Amino acid sequence: MQKLLILAALAAASIGQPVSAQTAPANPSVAVAHKDLDLRTPAGTKALDRRIWRAVVEVCGTAADFDIAGKNDVRQCRRDTKRVASAQADVVVASASQGQLIQVSSIRN
Repeated sequence: MQKLLILAALAAASIGQPVSAQTAPANPSVAVAHKDLDLRTPAGTKALDRRIWRAVVEVCGTAADFDIAGKNDVRQCRRDTKRVASAQADVVVASASQGQLIQVSSIRN
């Protein structure tokens, strides 16, 4: 297995690709736990919203300040991902099921 990895690294280096370059997963995701929150209260739902937003920022990533198209992609990813995650949260809050995780996944292709 290590020999195969070394050969792959050498092949990548020989065609001018940096060896350390890694592609991001197609759809990164983060599980948002809420078992410790009382989702029947406004404070609990507000805390859940903050956790979801942090997860959205994490899975959508960032773009460099000079990359206008990248910034727009990140903004769109955050908007769409937040919408999907909030729909999941609405279901969890409505049922007040405290054992179910909310899965936040980037919708970028």
